[in-house]
Amino acid sequence: MRHRHACFTLQCPSQVSEPCFVILFYLLQVWNHDFFWESMKPRGGGEKPSEDLLKLIDRDFGSFEGFVNEFKTAAQTQFGSGWVWFAYKDSRLDVGNAVNPLRSDEDKKLVVVKSPNAVNPLIWGYYYPLLTIDVWEHAYYIDFQSRRPDYISMFMDKLVSWEMVNSRFEKAKAVVEQMEREDERKRKLEEQRFRTDEAPANAIFPDTDAAAE
Repeated sequence: MRHRHACFTLQCPSQVSEPCFVILFYLLQVWNHDFFWESMKPRGGGEKPSEDLLKLIDRDFGSFEGFVNEFKTAAQTQFGSGWVWFAYKDSRLDVGNAVNPLRSDEDKKLVVVKSPNAVNPLIWGYYYPLLTIDVWEHAYYIDFQSRRPDYISMFMDKLVSWEMVNSRFEKAKAVVEQMEREDERKRKLEEQRFRTDEAPANAIFPDTDAAAE
């Protein structure tokens, strides 16, 4: 399997051996933490998403406040260790290895998803992470003890770098548009090949006797 992200390409074997799985686990944790730290900045949280991103947030969550509430709720209710992601999804399907129909504009939507342990949306395919919060207990226990909701509110209200989220969104859109152009190119080639295969024999190999007459 090969999964693409605006700044990252992940390759996983279809059948992962135990040693490979352990390595993959640690690689994902490194990637997740780097992504998490880059999602923050001092005195963040007070900004708003870009105009284009905010339009999609309003469409998919009803309002910016609706998105914030859904993100906070997901982070509060993630059982045990894991992550919560704000992502741009480029497929109507929730199963990464299913045969995907042609994409349409309705497929492109923003979602909030939860993942356990080191899992991130890249391994599901067609998900482009924009923002994440670490809800492993060690991420907040020293400062907040068991008060996870306070940690989540502090993250959303005072730390999120919307500048970084906006940049990731633009890169994700660019990747999706490139994939769509490639899909369209392949579709046209396939149609051309089909028309050639279905063409009458005399259209490809004209009757020389008839041509001579």
